[in-house]
Amino acid sequence: MLKDFEKNKPEEKSVLSAEIKELRAKLMAMQEPLREKKLPILVLIEGWSAAGKGSLIKELISELDPRFYHVESPAVVPESEARYPFLYPFANAIPENGSLTFMDSGWMESLVRKLMHREITEKEYRRRVRQVNEFERQLRDGGYLVLKLFLHIDQEEQKERLSALLSNPETTWRVTEEDIWQHKEYKHFRNAYEEFMDKTGDTIHWHVLDASRRKTTLRDALRLLVRQTEKALAEGRYVGSPFDEDFPLIKMPKLADVDLTPTISDEDYKKELKRLQDRLSELHNLIYLHRIPVVICYEGWDAAGKGGNIRRVAYPLDPRGFDVMPIASPEPHELNRQYLWRFWKRLPRTGHICIFDRTWYGRVMVERLEGFCTEKDWKRAYNEINEFERVLTEWGAVVIKFWIHIDQDTQLARFTDRQNTPEKQWKITDEDWRNREKWPQYEVAVNEMLEKTSTEFAPWYIIESNDKKYARIRTLKIIVKALEKACENHFEHTLG
Repeated sequence: MLKDFEKNKPEEKSVLSAEIKELRAKLMAMQEPLREKKLPILVLIEGWSAAGKGSLIKELISELDPRFYHVESPAVVPESEARYPFLYPFANAIPENGSLTFMDSGWMESLVRKLMHREITEKEYRRRVRQVNEFERQLRDGGYLVLKLFLHIDQEEQKERLSALLSNPETTWRVTEEDIWQHKEYKHFRNAYEEFMDKTGDTIHWHVLDASRRKTTLRDALRLLVRQTEKALAEGRYVGSPFDEDFPLIKMPKLADVDLTPTISDEDYKKELKRLQDRLSELHNLIYLHRIPVVICYEGWDAAGKGGNIRRVAYPLDPRGFDVMPIASPEPHELNRQYLWRFWKRLPRTGHICIFDRTWYGRVMVERLEGFCTEKDWKRAYNEINEFERVLTEWGAVVIKFWIHIDQDTQLARFTDRQNTPEKQWKITDEDWRNREKWPQYEVAVNEMLEKTSTEFAPWYIIESNDKKYARIRTLKIIVKALEKACENHFEHTLG
């Protein structure tokens, strides 16, 4: 691909300039249709050091409305300093509907450099390549237009450009030790880039541009962007079809078959609560020491006791090391992005705990039942959620998911109590009553969710919560056991 790449032949400058002017005019004219059709566009610009990535972006955006685009330059940080999953900075940078994001280097540069520096193993590299393919497919299936460009120059051209930059005191700062090292290892980098493009080009094709002539590069990039945008506007946003991947699933019972009679005495509750909270406090110190991230997910029926349960889990934790994320209906800027975006942004750093009160599973429950997404969207989400949670566990996170379960009679009693008690009335809304009327539909959706997303790496736990105190003790026991296991695994891995 790169080894046998042929340079473009010189073209008449006046002809090139005229074509560039025409393409720019077309791109400008598409800004309003893009907004109207809510088409998000991500332009990933990768390539060699000194190939002109920044200059190309500058020219691409020169005539665009600044409110219409955004430029991102995700940092390539050493693996030892990473506090979030590999894809975190890229997932955070995706554009809103109807806007453009230009990314100055991205997942290719990050992965190839880490591999070349031996900061990650070959096994981890292959795993992350798979994650990239999943990420790109999720964007495409969610209606994103993703354009991937690689700016190519040969070794001699790179040498001349780096030398020119170094010879000028005003531009010396633009050449880093990494750039010089890349030039010395040009052939090895070329092979690595080729391999990466070969392994990540099936879902979204790579376009290699001859970057030896800047005007030609600009024309070719504009041509690709305009043509693909025109096609997307004409055909409408792409919606991916659902498909199943073979995840290791755990068989779950139907909600109707769960025994909700377990209870605990007040004496045993107080004793167990103190013991488990003390142990959880100790474990919080250990997971911070070992840099183990923890994601705890709460879903369940209205009035099932999620809030009280979360309070008992949060109480023994160091407040500097955890966050509770209450998830409500998405804000407009969240609704205008791929649905997992708002959860990527809320992930904990390594060594921290994040407790989600409602989660990404809204996609296959409330959004499914209230018609906030298409049938294709929510059916596809089972696979996308499993992929997302697999990324988290491969990063090293402990993912624990609770469905807080009660029966309809218990819910009615708690609703009535809330409505008749002035200090509790804020807890009950008209929406709670409407959702109660849809209990049978929600039960079908929850059963399917449990069946399709309880994986060995991120299992579901159905928590019997007719007795709230019993439910609190059970969740604490599960969390403590999971964190103890994670710390033991970390210790064994360190010794190994």
